[in-house]
Amino acid sequence: MAFRAFSLITANVLIPIAILVFASGFFPYKPFLPGLAQYETLECGPPPEALFDKVIFMVVDALRSDFVFSEVSGFNYTQSLISSGAALPFTAHATSPTITMPRIKAITTGSIPSFLDVILNFAESDTTSSLATQDTWLSQMKAKGSGKMVMYGDDTWLKLFPETFDRADGTSSFFVADFTEVDNNVTRHIPEELDRDDWNTMVLHYLGLDHIGHKTGPRSPHMIPKHREMDNIVSQIYNAIQTHDYLQSTLLVLCGDHGMNDVGNHGGSAPGETSPALVFISPKLKAVGRSFEVPAKFQEDFHYYTTVEQSDIAPTLGALLGFPIPRNNLGAFIPDFLPFWPNNNDRIQILLRNARQVLSIVTATFPSFETEGPLDKCDEASSSIEELACQWRWLKQAQQLMSGTASNYDMSKLIAGQVLAALTLLLSVGASSSIIFGSFRTVMPLISISLAYGIMMSASSYVEEEHHFWYWATTAWLTLLWIKNNRQWRNHGLLALVAINLLITMRVARRWNQTGQKFAGEPDIGRTFLSDHRTSLWAILCLTYLWNLQSLASTGFPRFPQFVAGAIATALATAAVTFKLAFTYADSPELLVGAVTSMAENDIGVSLVLRARIIFTGILIAVIYTLVSGLSHPKNSNPTMRTLHDLLFLFLITQSRATNIPLLLIFEILHYLLNILNLSLVELTTTSLLLQYASFFAFGGSNAISSVDLSSAYNGVSGYNIIAVGVLTFVSNWTGPIFWTSATNLMLLNLRKKGDRGPANAGLLLDHLSLLTVFTTCSLLSVMAACTMLRTHLFIWTVFSPKYLYSMAWSLGQHLCINMGAGSLLYWLGTKYM
Repeated sequence: MAFRAFSLITANVLIPIAILVFASGFFPYKPFLPGLAQYETLECGPPPEALFDKVIFMVVDALRSDFVFSEVSGFNYTQSLISSGAALPFTAHATSPTITMPRIKAITTGSIPSFLDVILNFAESDTTSSLATQDTWLSQMKAKGSGKMVMYGDDTWLKLFPETFDRADGTSSFFVADFTEVDNNVTRHIPEELDRDDWNTMVLHYLGLDHIGHKTGPRSPHMIPKHREMDNIVSQIYNAIQTHDYLQSTLLVLCGDHGMNDVGNHGGSAPGETSPALVFISPKLKAVGRSFEVPAKFQEDFHYYTTVEQSDIAPTLGALLGFPIPRNNLGAFIPDFLPFWPNNNDRIQILLRNARQVLSIVTATFPSFETEGPLDKCDEASSSIEELACQWRWLKQAQQLMSGTASNYDMSKLIAGQVLAALTLLLSVGASSSIIFGSFRTVMPLISISLAYGIMMSASSYVEEEHHFWYWATTAWLTLLWIKNNRQWRNHGLLALVAINLLITMRVARRWNQTGQKFAGEPDIGRTFLSDHRTSLWAILCLTYLWNLQSLASTGFPRFPQFVAGAIATALATAAVTFKLAFTYADSPELLVGAVTSMAENDIGVSLVLRARIIFTGILIAVIYTLVSGLSHPKNSNPTMRTLHDLLFLFLITQSRATNIPLLLIFEILHYLLNILNLSLVELTTTSLLLQYASFFAFGGSNAISSVDLSSAYNGVSGYNIIAVGVLTFVSNWTGPIFWTSATNLMLLNLRKKGDRGPANAGLLLDHLSLLTVFTTCSLLSVMAACTMLRTHLFIWTVFSPKYLYSMAWSLGQHLCINMGAGSLLYWLGTKYM
């Protein structure tokens, strides 16, 4: 027993070490050329004259291309500028990961950011990803010394560019509950800045549209009004450019850092996420006489007008504003602007300088690269328009080559991480050896699941559609339990009824949220049916709260009289219901209906932050009372663990979207039905594992960064706190698995009462945790092996890298913190109160 416990503890201590060692080799910082670029001296003379001397760079976070260009748009004024020729529209392809920080890096440096920036993006306080020492178009504009640098909006810019801006006012990008103030804080500075002539660069980064997407999706009733609000800013700036002499040579760039998918999230590689709008605006653009049809026809792939790379912005701004292209740029000058230089020599020189700059990156990466690139002298091609096209084609080929180049993986760390993961697997097998080799036939389904899952990780399509594996495996397992119990039960009719209900509830859970990649936007119960049948939604929500209220009132607070216990439970439920009503009224009013709408409209005056704090505080007090009461009460008279489960249930309801709350009621029914079955320890562990993963996907989770739900990350939080927001975000996204950890604990305690493992039951928890660790280490090793073998695969950054991040969350968050930590604590408490 001591050896098994030591093996289990050692295995779990090694898990985070293996994860970090592998990650340090898989997500390294990419090297860059230091210093600021300088203009090279060419035989054809000085660089072409700049068209503009000021730039207003307006980023509307998550501005998907169709939001500006399609018929379903509130950017009417911007569309009028496009049709008049005063604006040039593009779709700027954003490579994965479609997260703000790496996108800003791509826009400002013209390079391809590291996937590690996904982690740094969420760690908002991080400063290690600063671009202070890198060459960017911002640093080039500052080096010109022709004016001050100002920035208003997302404070990611202030972290990336410390001591760059002379005037700034930053706002937190992660406070997604705010649709208005976060943008008003930017807009209030614009009139004052437009009246000044002491700046050459103004960066505006609006966050409200992105927050609306995260909370309520791209079809939210808040979305079109936000379009109009941003369009009015464009109108205000453009009118100032027309009327103020000192703004005549100002270029306004309107763009998104990324787009969003049909749910409103981003981070992955879906067409909507990788297709932000890009519009260059100035009265000067009318000189070439180009105009475009607006609104544009619907494009299923969101590619409106010409598609360029986001990295192309940096060299294009360099030519338009008259500064050298940043040294680490991989972008290609957008050729649509070439007609603004009537001299053919200027056009060739722009492309030649871009090509030579990219050539320096290519030769630094591939030392054996010979000088087969662009010509060294402008005059050799000055009379040939074909040579001009040749220069640009070479440039695009070099860009594709460098953009697709694999990261500088540290193979020694990749191998070391896998060796450590293999060691943890061996240790976990050793910890569970007695039960594996003692009843191999019983453990065979769990082993088969582990092996099949590991094999599946080597295929990108299976990773993207992983939920199908867990749905079908869970259904098959429940059917197998039916068959197994059918041999033992005398009342076959009752067993059949239980099994059929188990399969029906599981089927309903599977259809609740469409997830994955191929069918994520298809109709489902949560987002489609309940949105159209709001009365049914609120009826089920009321039933869920009443279920929890009845359970708390009947089993909790035993020292109080029944009516007092009922009053306390009612107060908790009322606080939770009113919070959810106010939350839905503020973020998703389209889900309200009838009397529910009236209740929400009349229940005003208390902030959402305070409401959340009230319910969290109430739950915490109830937990403390339950624990203290259980210690002082006679054994077997206080259902302490059931009360703790009900309080956790209430907390999980609070952290769930309104349309997902009924899923918790479904899981409660599943839990009740499973208690009827006579499950052994191995069967219970296998069931718990399957339902943890199946419930994660049923709640809408996936292996894409874009499925991370931030809608409840700020419940009770008034500002950005990395620990509080991190915990709340994890709970919101792992609600299903956390529920099943608690439910499993109750079933383990029931199994202990039955004496399934003898009077002492010393190895019950040890065997359960050992088997879970076997799967965790096996799956982690499989993902590491897949990432190593497929490190040059086309989908390494869009599929396998996000999967590794999710494996980290499952291993560190769900397995170590929830199953090993919280699960063990709950079981230990249960043994004290039994």
